[in-house]
Amino acid sequence: QVQLEESGGGLVQAGGSLRLSCAASGRTFSYFAITWFRQAPGKEREFVAAIRRIGGGTYYTDSVQGRFTISRDSAKSTVYLQMNSLKPEDTAVYYCAVDSQFTLGWDPGNQRLYDYWGQGTQVTVSS
Repeated sequence: QVQLEESGGGLVQAGGSLRLSCAASGRTFSYFAITWFRQAPGKEREFVAAIRRIGGGTYYTDSVQGRFTISRDSAKSTVYLQMNSLKPEDTAVYYCAVDSQFTLGWDPGNQRLYDYWGQGTQVTVSS
């Protein structure tokens, strides 16, 4: 079993920055990718950013490209999401999720591929 714990959320003014952390614990595991999703009030959960374990390839949704950066510290089994130039529309609960194995034609936004999910951390951006 793998546990994921997000942290780093909070209240910030528009234009500000936050760094989210996703710490993995539990049994030793190797994963294919760790991904951040978010869910705003009244909306469906959506893909934000992903990072592959091997090679470190990264993926972003268009709305955060150039503002958010996903990175990892493999020694700590932690993935980070640096969020800059935050906008009110970034307000959401942010979740990290683990995809344990490669899938041909992998789509980082396909939520059905993810085996483990964290409980989420609230990010609120005021205007």
